[in-house]
Amino acid sequence: MPEIPATMKALTVRYDGYSGTSEGPTVERLSDWCELSQIAVPKPSGSQVLVKVGLANVNPSDLHYIKGEYGQPRKKGAPAGFEGMGEIVASGEDEAARKLIGQRVAVSVSRGGSGVWAEYALTDARAVVPLHPKLRDEDAAALIVNPMTAWAMLDLVKKAGAKAFVMTAGASQLGKLMARLSKELDLAAVATVRREAHRGVLEGLGVGTVLNTEREDFEDMLVMAMRQVQPTVLLDAVADQRSADIFAAMPAGARWVIYGKLSPQSPALPSLGQMVFMKKRIEGFWLSEWMASATPDARREAFEAVQERFVSGAWKTDVAETLSLAEAGEKLGEALSGLNRGKVLIRP
Repeated sequence: MPEIPATMKALTVRYDGYSGTSEGPTVERLSDWCELSQIAVPKPSGSQVLVKVGLANVNPSDLHYIKGEYGQPRKKGAPAGFEGMGEIVASGEDEAARKLIGQRVAVSVSRGGSGVWAEYALTDARAVVPLHPKLRDEDAAALIVNPMTAWAMLDLVKKAGAKAFVMTAGASQLGKLMARLSKELDLAAVATVRREAHRGVLEGLGVGTVLNTEREDFEDMLVMAMRQVQPTVLLDAVADQRSADIFAAMPAGARWVIYGKLSPQSPALPSLGQMVFMKKRIEGFWLSEWMASATPDARREAFEAVQERFVSGAWKTDVAETLSLAEAGEKLGEALSGLNRGKVLIRP
């Protein structure tokens, strides 16, 4: 193994704790929230592993976190970035962790670890996924958050006994993954978009009903879609007033599953009588909790199935732009403005 340096470059968080704001996952300049720093390379202990980062991903949750709007507080001076890929170059004393040294892995940063927007990242051995040798680095860097969320949420739809579901932010990378998977699972999908240009992409992936929330006839089209398709699960990444309107229009027994908050808007809830007399319910989904509660066999099956889809070409990570650590400070905001073109990655 190559010698590990004492220091590394990293994009570190400028502020501590929560901000008390809810502006949404957008930034004009990353440099407002993170700075390029030279810091000590973290040292693994116990079951931790040290990963030499090859590619890091940029997700909405990363932006919520650095702005102090995520479900866990910021730590000033710590590297940002929750997801990426690389090679394990060191470990703590744990024997299972030691056996991973030298492996190419997908990385999800665990509590007590350090972020992947850096040359090296620290995480728990249970938060890495050994990679198929034919899996592209670009797919590996975005393997966990979106693909595993797509897998887990459509598994939720199936276990709920639903034949159809609604997904918001349909043109996102996650939306496109769910579109492909729903076709395989014989689930009917209703997708929402904000631009007509995105309709053709989703219809090409097999989505039978695509609704543009910005059109004047949206409400009429929504009522028609609910009657025709009868979806009983709403998988929601936006959580705005349109989401509440969709849920209100859904049939009895519908579940509103919120897994993201792309909109800073606080929606007005539909009639609470629907919760009582129509047995509707609102709940949250967090992939970290699903991963923690799933059995080792279920996690292994899911990761093998997800990787196989990428290797076979059934799924693909669309990449809009790849930036260096030095470039990200000023260029990330502009790169993210075209997010629906694909993922933005950071190469240390």
